Amino acid sequence: MIAAEDDDDASKTEEPSERKISKAKEEGDVAISQDAKSFLMLLGMLFVVWLLLPLMFKWFYVLSLKFIENPESIPTDPKHLQLLFSRTVLGMLKILSIPFLIFMVLGLTASIAQTGFVYAPKKLLPDWNKLNIFAALPKFINMKKVVESLKGIIKITVITFISILVIRPYLEKINLMPTMDTMAILSFIHKVVVLLIFTVLIAVLIIALADYAWQKYSHLKKLRMTKQEVKDEYKQMEGDPLVKSRIRQVRMERARHRMMDNVPKADVVIVNPTHYAVALEYKMETMDAPVVVAKGLDHLALRIRELAEENDIPIVENPPLARALFASVELDQAIPQEHFKAVAEVIGYVMQLKNPQA
Repeated sequence: MIAAEDDDDASKTEEPSERKISKAKEEGDVAISQDAKSFLMLLGMLFVVWLLLPLMFKWFYVLSLKFIENPESIPTDPKHLQLLFSRTVLGMLKILSIPFLIFMVLGLTASIAQTGFVYAPKKLLPDWNKLNIFAALPKFINMKKVVESLKGIIKITVITFISILVIRPYLEKINLMPTMDTMAILSFIHKVVVLLIFTVLIAVLIIALADYAWQKYSHLKKLRMTKQEVKDEYKQMEGDPLVKSRIRQVRMERARHRMMDNVPKADVVIVNPTHYAVALEYKMETMDAPVVVAKGLDHLALRIRELAEENDIPIVENPPLARALFASVELDQAIPQEHFKAVAEVIGYVMQLKNPQA
């Protein structure tokens, strides 16, 4: 089974297309690192323990003050007890909601930062095949699962080792805790916990960066395509009206650019004067008839005129001839015989302009 999977991977030599990556994202198949999530959650925990925990202790203390200092003043009738209970529970929920919201926001941030916003309703649909143990078994026996298990063991080992190194210098002070007052004990524990979380946070950051790079690489490798898949996708895209329209637009733009590049080679530009423009090239030694090298309507005609003026190409106003040539002659084609006389008069006029003494 693993050999067959390796053979399949070996045939996938092409990088995944944007279309395939986008389709995988729509199905919820994205590269995501759980270690990156763990890092942000630890970052939130550090913030909560370092800055919020002392405040939360104070808030809890204020909330429980009436039970400690004056318990005898608390009314014992059911109505007042119910009211006191509801206020106490509501106060505790308000205090606990702060870290809860912090962790929720960081969890969402960790996912969105890695993959962007992913809407994949297919992921919410029940997959009954997962209930079939024999069908799901091959998914648990593959190289990816082995690698993930090894990564988990390595991470636990590294974090445990770092934790021991951090805590070891403080082990001797634990024996002195019975002689310390309550606030000193809490301060000591708070200091050790903050230091431990900060150290583990640095280790998890390094692991998360490496894991994210690995997940990205694995995801793109999994989406790689065979040469046949690339050909099939290209054929499908060719059939897409939007893609065909875009390809046609690109081709027209390229043809227009090539046409504009030919304008400086023209010998004369015949205009309407404003709506039509046809640029003709005629080399007496090599051409049997003038050739249309550029033509345009409205703004394109105006651009042809501008290029002609920039390159000192004569512009001749002949509306009937300009319209006729525009309608009947394609680019890079010689003018038809019925227009020889009219065009010859124009070219003769241009030659007189260039050689007034001839």
